[in-house]
Amino acid sequence: MKCNESDVQQQDPSEPSSLPTLQHILENFSDCCDLTHRAFPAIGVELVYFSHLLGSEEFTRDVIIPLDKVRPDDVKTLLERSQFSLSTDSKTVIKGILEGMVSLFHEGQVYLIDVFKPDARPITQSETETVINGPHDSFVEAANLNLSLIRRRVRSSHLKIIKLQVGEVTKSDVYILYMDGIANMEHVHELVQRIKNIEIDAVHDGNMLIQYIDDFPNSIFPLFPTTERTDAAVSKLVAGRVIGIMDGSPSVFSAPASFFEFFSSPDDYYQRWALGSATRILRLVAFLITITFTAMYVAVTTFHYEMIPEDLLITITESRARVPFPPLYEALLMEVTIELLREAGARLPTKIGQTIGIVGGIVIGQAAVQAGLTSNILIIAVASSAIASFVIPSYVMSASIRLVRFGLIFLAGMMGTLGLMMGFALIVIHLSGLTSLNTSYVTPVAPFMPKDWRDVFIRAPFWALKERPSQSKSPNKVKNRIRK
Repeated sequence: MKCNESDVQQQDPSEPSSLPTLQHILENFSDCCDLTHRAFPAIGVELVYFSHLLGSEEFTRDVIIPLDKVRPDDVKTLLERSQFSLSTDSKTVIKGILEGMVSLFHEGQVYLIDVFKPDARPITQSETETVINGPHDSFVEAANLNLSLIRRRVRSSHLKIIKLQVGEVTKSDVYILYMDGIANMEHVHELVQRIKNIEIDAVHDGNMLIQYIDDFPNSIFPLFPTTERTDAAVSKLVAGRVIGIMDGSPSVFSAPASFFEFFSSPDDYYQRWALGSATRILRLVAFLITITFTAMYVAVTTFHYEMIPEDLLITITESRARVPFPPLYEALLMEVTIELLREAGARLPTKIGQTIGIVGGIVIGQAAVQAGLTSNILIIAVASSAIASFVIPSYVMSASIRLVRFGLIFLAGMMGTLGLMMGFALIVIHLSGLTSLNTSYVTPVAPFMPKDWRDVFIRAPFWALKERPSQSKSPNKVKNRIRK
C-alpha cells in the first residue's frame, strides 16, 4: 500500500544528520535498556534493533537464518537482496529503528530490514457500538490492521490514503482516507492542512486529535463523529466523506459531519426500512425526552401548577408534601446521583458495574423517597431521562446532551417554561452557528435540503436513496441507480 508521506513535522534537533556509524547510533540510543545490539564477528556484521517491535518469524526468516548461513566472502552479495535497504543518513536509520526495522552494519555501510510486526489486539466486536444485525468486526489500535480492514471492504483503486505525522515527540502516524472522484477535494485539503498545522509534543488518540482540528473547540457538541465499526467507516467513505485513522487509536473519525448524523446507527440499514425509520424517529424523541423531562417537571412544579390535571396535581402534592427542598434542588440532587452511578458503573469491572447501576439506582431511589428527600414523580422523570439518553447511539453526543440537560434544569428552575424556551432557543442558535469543515452543522435543515431528509429523520427504502448527502458536496452525486 503506497501512502503519501508528509513533511509536517520538523526534525528533532537531537537527531544527528551525519553519515550513520554504529558508535553514533548507539550514542543516540544511550540509556535505552530495551535496545538490542547483536554481533556476528565471523562475517563482520552487527545488528541494532528493538526486539519488541519485530515479528519473531519474520526476523528469523529474513535476517538470522541468512546471516547464519552466509560465508564471509558472500556477505556483500547477500546484502544486494531486496529486503536489505541501504541507508546513508543517520536520521533515516534512527527513524527506521524506532519504526521497528533492523539496522545492519557492515564495512561502514548501514542497511535497514523491515520486519516490523508488534503485538496487536485481535479483531473483536465493538463494546461501545453493538448491533443486532450486520457485521461485528471493529477497529483495533494497529493502524496497518485498520487499513487492511478498510481495503477488504473497498476493493477499489479509487480509495486514496495520505499519511501524516503529529506530535513532535511521539511522531504518531495519521492516515487520511477518501474516495477519489467521490469526495470533495476541498474537504480533503482542508483536513490535511489542519493536521499539518498541529504543533504539540504528543497526541495519543483520535478523540484527542479531533479536538485540535475542530472548527469550534469550545462547543460542547462533537463536530467529528467517531466510530470503531468498519462498516460505518466504509459507508462514510462511499457517502463522500473523509475519514481519519490514527495509529494507536481504535476510533476512526470522519468529516464533514451533521448534528443529525449522531442519531443514526448501522443497524438502521440492516433491517426493513420501516423498522429502521421507526427506530430513528424513536432516537429523536428520546433526545427531546432526555433534555426536557426533568426540566419540565421543575418548571411546572415551581411556577405552573395550573398546567397539571387536577387528579395528577393531588398525587404530586401528596408526593411532595414531605420534601423540604424546592423542585430545582430536588432535581439537581437526583440528577447528580444518577450521573455518579453512571460514572461508577462505567469505571468498575463489567459485572460489578452492572450490579452497582441496577442495585444502586433502586436502593438509593427508594431510600430517597422514604426519607422525604425527593418525590416519586421526580424519580420517574429522572429515570426516564437517563434511559432516553442511552438510546442515542453516539456516546460523545449522549454525554453532551446530559450536560445540556443540567443547563435547562437551571433555567427552568429560575424562570419556568419561559426559561425552558429560552434554553431551546439558545441551543438552536448555537447549533445553527456551528460548522464542520466549513459546512453547516445542521444540514439538511439549514440550508434547507428536503431530499436529504429521507436518510436523516427516517431511513427511506434503498431505491429512494439515490444521491449522496448534500453536505459532502461530492462531484459524483448519484450513488444508487436501481429502480423501484
